[in-house]
Amino acid sequence: QVQLVESGGGSVQAGGSLRLSCATSGYTYSTYSMGWFRQAPGKEREGVAAIDRDGVTTYADSVKGRFTISQDNAKNTLYLQMNSLKPEDTAMYYCAAAQWYLYGGSLHDKFYNYWGQGTQVTVSS
Repeated sequence: QVQLVESGGGSVQAGGSLRLSCATSGYTYSTYSMGWFRQAPGKEREGVAAIDRDGVTTYADSVKGRFTISQDNAKNTLYLQMNSLKPEDTAMYYCAAAQWYLYGGSLHDKFYNYWGQGTQVTVSS
């Protein structure tokens, strides 16, 4: 049974940092592609960052230079380091796993077949 569990969300002021983690189990982590998505109230879910099994990454333009996605294959864990946070980064953040190879991962949610329950990130101005 595949499980994805996010943690690390919280409330910070603009300019602050947070590190999200996604602990995974129930599958061979290193063979999957992984991604972080977010959804703000009243908005569609959007891809934030993605990574493939070789560590090649993809970022949304809105977070380039501020967010860093990484993974620890030994711990089956995905991370999202978020720096210089802005109020517009406020959203529920989800990690997702795709059980096939996607070069650089993908920011399109249609490719992902497993999702976590989400962790809330709130950035105040």
